[in-house]
Amino acid sequence: MIHVQQFHKTYRDTVAVQGLDFQVNPGEILGLVGPNGAGKTSTLRCVAGIIPPTSGTLLVAGHDIVADPIAAKRKLAYVPDDPKLFDTLTVWEHLEFVAAAYRVAGWQQRGEALLHRFDLSAKRMTIAQELSRGMRQKVAICCAYVHDPQVIMFDEPHVGLDPRGIRTMKDSILERVKLGASVVVSSHLLELVEDMCTHLLILHQGRSLYFGRMDEARTAFAGLGGDASLEEIFFHATEGSAEKAESGVS
Repeated sequence: MIHVQQFHKTYRDTVAVQGLDFQVNPGEILGLVGPNGAGKTSTLRCVAGIIPPTSGTLLVAGHDIVADPIAAKRKLAYVPDDPKLFDTLTVWEHLEFVAAAYRVAGWQQRGEALLHRFDLSAKRMTIAQELSRGMRQKVAICCAYVHDPQVIMFDEPHVGLDPRGIRTMKDSILERVKLGASVVVSSHLLELVEDMCTHLLILHQGRSLYFGRMDEARTAFAGLGGDASLEEIFFHATEGSAEKAESGVS
């Protein structure tokens, strides 16, 4: 569903991502982790077609995001870390707008189910500027699901959510994956990534330090035991020990 090959992104003289390769197949959840400035958000925004890559190939459901952006974007949804809603639209009007943009017919029943699931039914006629940060995040997630995307990317999806909201968000992602969706979750909350994700991509200074299965990450770096936590793997990889990686290193 997602295929990225030799992806580079620069901003004038600043190199954000260099030579990145990874893929996410149907039924997989990729955890994207790295320090601030590692290139995570740049990668997501380029795959989503929001900003152009400097070079490389980025395919979404077989469609090149640069050469065929409309076809690619029909298949994906992206929930940024700070969703920008329309302040004067109600919760329901946001779903209606997204359904119209993607030309989704008969979306209303799905919309009602999403509002109920994310505890937004009572807020359906509330305008966005009156919503809390967590409720705005829930609205963005509901909007992402309206057109039933095959590829879903989340940038810090837990921000603003209470424990119940986080649980609902996690359960909804796992259900989508069981139906064959491909998901990318970028988060600094390593416990969330470790708990949910089947695969792991560690970025540092725009480069991949590890890409592979989550359950193989513990053995990819020399000196870590088989019971090492993702936190231990993360610090081992990003704080000077990445050169000791035995596999999965770009």
